[in-house]
Amino acid sequence: MTLRHRVLVLLAAVAVLAGVATAAVLHASARAERRDQAQAGGPQVTAGRITLTDTGRMVFRNMAWGPHRDELTTVPASDPAGPRTAAGVKCLRFYAASGTGVCLQAVHGAVTDTYRALILDATLKETARYDVPGIPSRARVSPSGRFAAWTAFVGGDSYAGTNFSTRTAIVDTRTGKLTPSLEEFRILKDGHVYHAADVNFWGVTFASDDRTFYATLATKGGTYLIKGDLSTRTATIVHPNVECPSLSPDGTRIAYKKRVPGLPKDAPWHLYVLDLRTLRETPLAEPRSVDDQAVWRDAHTIVYALPGDYGADLYTVPADGTGKPRRISTAAVSPAFPAFATSPTEPAGSSAARRP
Repeated sequence: MTLRHRVLVLLAAVAVLAGVATAAVLHASARAERRDQAQAGGPQVTAGRITLTDTGRMVFRNMAWGPHRDELTTVPASDPAGPRTAAGVKCLRFYAASGTGVCLQAVHGAVTDTYRALILDATLKETARYDVPGIPSRARVSPSGRFAAWTAFVGGDSYAGTNFSTRTAIVDTRTGKLTPSLEEFRILKDGHVYHAADVNFWGVTFASDDRTFYATLATKGGTYLIKGDLSTRTATIVHPNVECPSLSPDGTRIAYKKRVPGLPKDAPWHLYVLDLRTLRETPLAEPRSVDDQAVWRDAHTIVYALPGDYGADLYTVPADGTGKPRRISTAAVSPAFPAFATSPTEPAGSSAARRP
Protein backbone atom coordinates (compact mmCIF):
# COMPACT_ATOMS: atom_id res chain seq x y z
CA MET A 1 0.00 0.00 0.00
CA THR A 2 1.41 3.37 -1.02
CA LEU A 3 1.75 6.28 1.37
CA ARG A 4 -1.08 8.07 -0.46
CA HIS A 5 -3.42 5.10 0.05
CA ARG A 6 -2.48 4.92 3.72
CA VAL A 7 -3.31 8.58 4.18
CA LEU A 8 -6.65 8.12 2.43
CA VAL A 9 -7.49 5.13 4.65
CA LEU A 10 -6.54 7.13 7.74
CA LEU A 11 -8.68 10.07 6.67
CA ALA A 12 -11.62 7.77 5.97
CA ALA A 13 -11.26 6.17 9.40
CA VAL A 14 -11.12 9.58 11.05
CA ALA A 15 -14.24 10.64 9.17
CA VAL A 16 -16.11 7.51 10.28
CA LEU A 17 -15.09 7.98 13.90
CA ALA A 18 -16.09 11.63 13.78
CA GLY A 19 -19.47 10.65 12.38
CA VAL A 20 -19.99 8.08 15.13
CA ALA A 21 -18.98 10.61 17.79
CA THR A 22 -21.31 13.24 16.36
CA ALA A 23 -24.20 10.77 16.24
CA ALA A 24 -23.54 9.76 19.84
CA VAL A 25 -23.52 13.39 20.99
CA LEU A 26 -26.73 14.15 19.11
CA HIS A 27 -28.41 11.03 20.55
CA ALA A 28 -27.36 11.95 24.09
CA SER A 29 -28.56 15.53 23.55
CA ALA A 30 -31.92 14.34 22.24
CA ARG A 31 -32.32 11.97 25.18
CA ALA A 32 -31.48 14.77 27.62
CA GLU A 33 -34.11 16.96 25.97
CA ARG A 34 -36.68 14.16 26.27
CA ARG A 35 -35.88 13.83 29.96
CA ASP A 36 -36.84 17.48 30.42
CA GLN A 37 -40.31 16.73 29.02
CA ALA A 38 -42.96 15.05 31.16
CA GLN A 39 -43.87 11.60 29.86
CA ALA A 40 -47.46 10.79 28.94
CA GLY A 41 -49.21 8.98 31.75
CA GLY A 42 -46.49 9.88 34.22
CA PRO A 43 -47.06 11.34 37.68
CA GLN A 44 -48.25 14.91 38.03
CA VAL A 45 -45.44 17.06 39.45
CA THR A 46 -45.69 20.74 40.34
CA ALA A 47 -43.31 23.11 42.09
CA GLY A 48 -44.05 23.90 45.71
CA ARG A 49 -42.82 23.92 49.27
CA ILE A 50 -41.57 20.91 51.25
CA THR A 51 -41.19 20.90 55.01
CA LEU A 52 -39.54 17.95 56.72
CA THR A 53 -41.75 18.40 59.78
CA ASP A 54 -45.06 17.93 57.97
CA THR A 55 -46.63 14.78 59.37
CA GLY A 56 -47.90 11.93 57.24
CA ARG A 57 -45.69 12.68 54.24
CA MET A 58 -43.26 10.68 52.13
CA VAL A 59 -40.30 12.60 50.69
CA PHE A 60 -38.19 11.09 47.91
CA ARG A 61 -36.12 11.75 44.81
CA ASN A 62 -38.43 12.19 41.82
CA MET A 63 -37.18 10.31 38.73
CA ALA A 64 -40.09 11.05 36.41
CA TRP A 65 -39.04 12.76 33.19
CA GLY A 66 -39.82 16.45 33.14
CA PRO A 67 -38.54 19.74 34.54
CA HIS A 68 -38.52 18.39 38.13
CA ARG A 69 -36.53 15.20 37.48
CA ASP A 70 -34.11 14.37 40.37
CA GLU A 71 -35.70 16.95 42.68
CA LEU A 72 -36.87 16.19 46.20
CA THR A 73 -40.58 15.58 46.01
CA THR A 74 -43.33 14.88 48.51
CA VAL A 75 -46.69 13.10 48.52
CA PRO A 76 -49.08 12.06 51.27
CA ALA A 77 -47.83 8.75 52.66
CA SER A 78 -51.40 7.51 52.38
CA ASP A 79 -51.39 8.29 48.63
CA PRO A 80 -47.84 7.55 47.40
CA ALA A 81 -48.94 7.42 43.74
CA GLY A 82 -50.71 10.79 43.97
CA PRO A 83 -49.70 14.25 42.67
CA ARG A 84 -46.21 15.31 43.67
CA THR A 85 -44.85 18.57 45.02
CA ALA A 86 -41.24 19.28 44.02
CA ALA A 87 -38.98 21.60 45.99
CA GLY A 88 -36.24 22.37 43.46
CA VAL A 89 -33.46 20.67 45.46
CA LYS A 90 -31.75 17.90 43.47
CA CYS A 91 -30.24 14.86 45.20
CA LEU A 92 -28.76 11.55 44.10
CA ARG A 93 -29.49 10.06 47.52
CA PHE A 94 -31.61 11.47 50.34
CA TYR A 95 -32.88 10.70 53.80
CA ALA A 96 -34.45 12.70 56.62
CA ALA A 97 -35.68 12.42 60.20
CA SER A 98 -36.93 14.87 62.82
CA GLY A 99 -36.59 17.91 60.58
CA THR A 100 -33.02 17.17 59.43
CA GLY A 101 -32.14 15.93 55.96
CA VAL A 102 -29.02 14.72 54.17
CA CYS A 103 -28.78 15.23 50.41
CA LEU A 104 -25.96 13.70 48.35
CA GLN A 105 -25.36 15.71 45.19
CA ALA A 106 -23.27 15.64 42.05
CA VAL A 107 -21.40 18.77 41.02
CA HIS A 108 -20.93 18.60 37.26
CA GLY A 109 -17.53 19.80 36.05
CA ALA A 110 -16.08 20.36 32.60
CA VAL A 111 -14.08 17.11 32.79
CA THR A 112 -15.29 15.11 35.78
CA ASP A 113 -18.02 15.28 38.40
CA THR A 114 -17.43 15.79 42.09
CA TYR A 115 -19.80 14.98 44.93
CA ARG A 116 -20.93 16.54 48.18
CA ALA A 117 -23.22 15.97 51.13
CA LEU A 118 -25.57 18.74 52.21
CA ILE A 119 -27.15 18.85 55.65
CA LEU A 120 -30.61 20.40 55.31
CA ASP A 121 -32.93 21.94 57.88
CA ALA A 122 -36.69 21.39 57.98
CA THR A 123 -37.24 23.86 55.12
CA LEU A 124 -34.51 22.23 52.98
CA LYS A 125 -32.13 25.10 53.61
CA GLU A 126 -28.47 24.06 53.58
CA THR A 127 -26.83 24.25 57.01
CA ALA A 128 -23.55 22.45 56.28
CA ARG A 129 -21.64 20.98 53.35
CA TYR A 130 -19.06 18.20 53.14
CA ASP A 131 -17.00 16.78 50.31
CA VAL A 132 -17.83 13.19 49.36
CA PRO A 133 -14.85 11.25 47.95
CA GLY A 134 -16.76 9.16 45.40
CA ILE A 135 -20.10 8.26 43.84
CA PRO A 136 -22.89 8.44 46.48
CA SER A 137 -24.51 5.15 47.40
CA ARG A 138 -26.38 5.31 50.76
CA ALA A 139 -27.59 8.02 53.16
CA ARG A 140 -29.22 8.00 56.59
CA VAL A 141 -30.16 10.35 59.45
CA SER A 142 -30.57 9.28 63.07
CA PRO A 143 -34.13 9.32 64.49
CA SER A 144 -33.37 12.48 66.49
CA GLY A 145 -31.78 14.23 63.51
CA ARG A 146 -28.48 14.68 65.36
CA PHE A 147 -26.33 12.39 63.18
CA ALA A 148 -26.14 11.87 59.44
CA ALA A 149 -24.21 9.22 57.51
CA TRP A 150 -23.38 8.58 53.90
CA THR A 151 -21.54 5.96 51.85
CA ALA A 152 -19.69 6.52 48.57
CA PHE A 153 -18.00 4.23 46.08
CA VAL A 154 -14.30 5.13 45.93
CA GLY A 155 -11.83 4.09 43.20
CA GLY A 156 -8.19 3.21 43.45
CA ASP A 157 -7.90 1.15 46.64
CA SER A 158 -5.46 -1.59 45.68
CA TYR A 159 -6.89 -4.22 48.02
CA ALA A 160 -10.31 -4.14 46.33
CA GLY A 161 -10.48 -6.86 43.70
CA THR A 162 -12.90 -4.82 41.58
CA ASN A 163 -10.68 -1.74 41.92
CA PHE A 164 -13.10 0.19 44.10
CA SER A 165 -14.13 0.24 47.70
CA THR A 166 -16.54 2.22 49.85
CA ARG A 167 -16.04 5.07 52.26
CA THR A 168 -18.64 5.72 54.96
CA ALA A 169 -18.74 8.95 56.99
CA ILE A 170 -20.79 10.07 60.00
CA VAL A 171 -21.27 13.70 61.04
CA ASP A 172 -22.70 15.25 64.18
CA THR A 173 -25.13 17.79 62.71
CA ARG A 174 -25.08 19.86 65.92
CA THR A 175 -21.31 20.29 66.30
CA GLY A 176 -20.19 19.65 62.74
CA LYS A 177 -17.69 17.03 63.89
CA LEU A 178 -17.02 14.65 61.00
CA THR A 179 -15.78 11.08 61.11
CA PRO A 180 -14.66 10.79 57.46
CA SER A 181 -14.34 7.00 57.52
CA LEU A 182 -15.64 4.23 59.77
CA GLU A 183 -12.35 2.48 59.10
CA GLU A 184 -11.05 4.63 61.98
CA PHE A 185 -13.17 2.55 64.40
CA ARG A 186 -11.81 -0.40 66.36
CA ILE A 187 -13.35 -3.65 65.09
CA LEU A 188 -14.22 -6.41 67.56
CA LYS A 189 -14.81 -10.00 66.44
CA ASP A 190 -15.46 -12.86 68.90
CA GLY A 191 -14.21 -10.66 71.74
CA HIS A 192 -10.91 -9.79 70.04
CA VAL A 193 -9.67 -6.81 68.06
CA TYR A 194 -9.83 -7.57 64.34
CA HIS A 195 -7.29 -6.20 61.87
CA ALA A 196 -7.39 -6.55 58.08
CA ALA A 197 -6.25 -4.40 55.16
CA ASP A 198 -9.41 -4.98 53.16
CA VAL A 199 -12.00 -3.64 55.62
CA ASN A 200 -14.96 -1.82 54.04
CA PHE A 201 -18.07 -0.30 55.65
CA TRP A 202 -21.37 0.78 54.11
CA GLY A 203 -25.07 1.27 54.79
CA VAL A 204 -25.35 2.91 58.23
CA THR A 205 -28.64 2.81 60.15
CA PHE A 206 -29.05 4.57 63.51
CA ALA A 207 -30.72 3.63 66.80
CA SER A 208 -32.69 6.20 68.78
CA ASP A 209 -30.09 6.68 71.56
CA ASP A 210 -27.75 8.90 69.49
CA ARG A 211 -24.95 6.45 70.20
CA THR A 212 -25.69 3.08 68.60
CA PHE A 213 -25.68 2.37 64.89
CA TYR A 214 -25.54 -0.66 62.62
CA ALA A 215 -23.76 -1.06 59.29
CA THR A 216 -22.26 -3.59 56.91
CA LEU A 217 -18.61 -4.62 57.26
CA ALA A 218 -16.94 -6.41 54.35
CA THR A 219 -13.67 -8.28 54.72
CA LYS A 220 -11.96 -11.34 53.22
CA GLY A 221 -14.81 -12.01 50.81
CA GLY A 222 -17.61 -11.93 53.41
CA THR A 223 -20.06 -9.35 54.73
CA TYR A 224 -21.19 -8.90 58.33
CA LEU A 225 -23.63 -6.85 60.38
CA ILE A 226 -21.77 -4.69 62.87
CA LYS A 227 -23.11 -2.85 65.90
CA GLY A 228 -21.31 0.46 66.20
CA ASP A 229 -20.79 2.69 69.23
CA LEU A 230 -20.16 6.39 68.56
CA SER A 231 -18.88 6.95 72.10
CA THR A 232 -16.29 4.16 72.24
CA ARG A 233 -15.66 4.25 68.48
CA THR A 234 -15.98 0.49 68.22
CA ALA A 235 -17.68 -1.76 65.68
CA THR A 236 -18.66 -5.22 66.95
CA ILE A 237 -19.42 -8.01 64.46
CA VAL A 238 -22.91 -9.41 65.13
CA HIS A 239 -24.06 -11.63 62.24
CA PRO A 240 -22.77 -12.80 58.83
CA ASN A 241 -24.12 -12.16 55.33
CA VAL A 242 -25.88 -8.84 56.00
CA GLU A 243 -25.80 -5.88 53.61
CA CYS A 244 -27.47 -2.45 53.78
CA PRO A 245 -29.17 -2.88 57.18
CA SER A 246 -32.20 -0.83 58.22
CA LEU A 247 -33.24 -0.74 61.88
CA SER A 248 -36.94 -1.14 62.70
CA PRO A 249 -38.83 1.68 64.46
CA ASP A 250 -38.73 -0.20 67.79
CA GLY A 251 -35.04 -1.04 67.44
CA THR A 252 -35.53 -4.81 67.64
CA ARG A 253 -35.17 -5.92 63.99
CA ILE A 254 -32.94 -5.31 61.00
CA ALA A 255 -34.23 -5.40 57.42
CA TYR A 256 -31.42 -6.14 54.99
CA LYS A 257 -30.41 -7.70 51.71
CA LYS A 258 -28.71 -11.10 51.85
CA ARG A 259 -26.67 -12.92 49.22
CA VAL A 260 -28.39 -16.19 48.38
CA PRO A 261 -26.29 -19.02 46.87
CA GLY A 262 -27.30 -20.05 43.38
CA LEU A 263 -28.58 -16.66 42.26
CA PRO A 264 -26.91 -14.78 39.37
CA LYS A 265 -23.78 -12.81 40.27
CA ASP A 266 -25.38 -9.58 39.08
CA ALA A 267 -28.60 -10.16 41.07
CA PRO A 268 -27.67 -12.17 44.19
CA TRP A 269 -29.77 -10.54 46.93
CA HIS A 270 -33.06 -11.29 48.66
CA LEU A 271 -34.68 -9.24 51.43
CA TYR A 272 -34.66 -10.60 54.98
CA VAL A 273 -35.48 -9.38 58.49
CA LEU A 274 -33.21 -10.29 61.39
CA ASP A 275 -34.46 -10.46 65.00
CA LEU A 276 -31.62 -8.85 66.96
CA ARG A 277 -32.42 -10.76 70.15
CA THR A 278 -32.64 -14.28 68.71
CA LEU A 279 -30.69 -13.69 65.45
CA ARG A 280 -33.50 -15.52 63.65
CA GLU A 281 -33.76 -14.66 59.95
CA THR A 282 -37.09 -14.25 58.16
CA PRO A 283 -37.10 -14.18 54.34
CA LEU A 284 -39.52 -11.61 52.94
CA ALA A 285 -42.02 -12.31 50.16
CA GLU A 286 -40.17 -10.34 47.48
CA PRO A 287 -38.81 -12.90 44.97
CA ARG A 288 -36.70 -10.42 42.99
CA SER A 289 -33.16 -9.35 43.78
CA VAL A 290 -33.20 -6.04 45.67
CA ASP A 291 -30.10 -3.85 45.55
CA ASP A 292 -31.26 -1.15 47.96
CA GLN A 293 -31.15 -0.10 51.59
CA ALA A 294 -34.77 -0.65 52.55
CA VAL A 295 -36.80 1.77 54.68
CA TRP A 296 -39.34 0.90 57.39
CA ARG A 297 -42.64 2.50 56.38
CA ASP A 298 -43.94 1.57 59.83
CA ALA A 299 -43.47 -1.29 62.30
CA HIS A 300 -44.91 -3.80 59.82
CA THR A 301 -43.94 -2.67 56.31
CA ILE A 302 -40.73 -2.38 54.30
CA VAL A 303 -40.27 0.07 51.40
CA TYR A 304 -37.57 -0.44 48.76
CA ALA A 305 -36.69 0.39 45.16
CA LEU A 306 -36.48 -1.86 42.13
CA PRO A 307 -35.49 -0.89 38.57
CA GLY A 308 -38.30 0.75 36.57
CA ASP A 309 -38.89 2.37 33.20
CA TYR A 310 -37.57 5.74 34.40
CA GLY A 311 -34.89 4.58 36.83
CA ALA A 312 -36.64 3.02 39.81
CA ASP A 313 -40.06 2.31 41.31
CA LEU A 314 -40.96 1.94 44.98
CA TYR A 315 -42.48 -1.24 46.41
CA THR A 316 -43.68 -2.41 49.82
CA VAL A 317 -43.76 -5.85 51.39
CA PRO A 318 -44.79 -7.02 54.89
CA ALA A 319 -41.90 -7.32 57.33
CA ASP A 320 -43.02 -10.69 58.74
CA GLY A 321 -42.53 -12.76 55.59
CA THR A 322 -46.23 -12.92 54.68
CA GLY A 323 -48.17 -11.26 51.87
CA LYS A 324 -46.69 -10.21 48.56
CA PRO A 325 -44.85 -7.17 47.16
CA ARG A 326 -46.87 -4.22 45.90
CA ARG A 327 -45.72 -1.30 43.78
CA ILE A 328 -46.70 1.99 45.40
CA SER A 329 -44.98 4.62 43.25
CA THR A 330 -43.28 4.85 39.86
CA ALA A 331 -40.14 6.82 38.97
CA ALA A 332 -39.09 7.30 42.59
CA VAL A 333 -36.14 6.39 44.84
CA SER A 334 -34.65 7.27 48.27
CA PRO A 335 -37.92 7.45 50.24
CA ALA A 336 -38.11 8.88 53.75
CA PHE A 337 -40.94 9.36 56.22
CA PRO A 338 -39.34 12.15 58.25
CA ALA A 339 -42.13 13.31 60.53
CA PHE A 340 -44.15 10.30 61.64
CA ALA A 341 -44.81 10.82 65.33
CA THR A 342 -46.52 7.44 65.41
CA SER A 343 -46.74 4.51 63.03
CA PRO A 344 -49.11 5.43 60.17
CA THR A 345 -50.98 2.13 60.49
CA GLU A 346 -51.32 2.21 64.28
CA PRO A 347 -53.46 4.55 66.38
CA ALA A 348 -51.71 6.94 68.72
CA GLY A 349 -51.02 5.26 72.03
CA SER A 350 -50.84 1.78 70.52
CA SER A 351 -48.08 -0.39 71.92
CA ALA A 352 -46.88 -0.96 68.37
CA ALA A 353 -46.68 2.73 67.53
CA ARG A 354 -43.14 4.01 67.11
CA ARG A 355 -41.49 6.70 65.05
CA PRO A 356 -39.28 5.40 62.20
